This record gives sequence, structure tokens and C-alpha cells, in this order.
Amino acid sequence: SDFNNVEFDSYMIPSKNLNNNNFRLLDVDNRIVLPINNQIRIMVTATDVIHSWTIPSLGVKVDANPGRLNQTNFFINRPGIFYGQCSEICGANHSFMPILIESILIMNFIDWMNNYSSLDDWK
Repeated sequence: SDFNNVEFDSYMIPSKNLNNNNFRLLDVDNRIVLPINNQIRIMVTATDVIHSWTIPSLGVKVDANPGRLNQTNFFINRPGIFYGQCSEICGANHSFMPILIESILIMNFIDWMNNYSSLDDWK
């Protein structure tokens, strides 16, 4: 990461815990927050099997292979919420691996980063 100490896990929200405004099999408990109007670079890898980090509405798809570091870049030009899923057949219990990106203004992103680094629960 270009930002120090930014790591977190993100898991699909189980159907029994969904609110009325959540999407089944797509919503996560911890969104990836990214700034708009900035070039975004992501690096991916895997530990067990091949995965594919895919956000169709952003035109992004990159494979995550065990033992290999892969990267891609993209540009988000509008605020919003973008949904994706792993698009590989990667094994048992891997069929629904949602990806959720929330794009926000750069000033809000800076505030989010400052608040994120001050939370002890995240470290």
C-alpha cells in the first residue's frame, strides 16, 4: 500500500444479517474505500488457489495466483458503489467472494484514512 498500516479483511454479509438496503451475496462488512479522479493501482496475490479480482462496471479484472504478485490500475471518475465477485472456479466454499468498492471525494478519503489509522480495533 502507498499508505502505511492499511490492512483489513472483508467478508460477505450472511443472508440472515442483511438489512433491507443490502444486496444478497454482494454486500460486505468492510468496503474498500477509494478516491475518485485518481489513478488507482492494486496488487493482488493468493495463498491457496487462483482467484480473479473483478469489478465489471470499472472494466477491471486481474488474476490472483498463489506465489505470484500481480497488479493492475484503473481510474474511477465518479462517486458511487461498485460491486464485483471472484470470477474463477476456485474450489469448494469459494463460489461467492464479493468485492465492494466505494468511491468518494479525495477530501473525504483523506478524512477516512485519518480516522482509519486512529482506530485501535483495525490494527
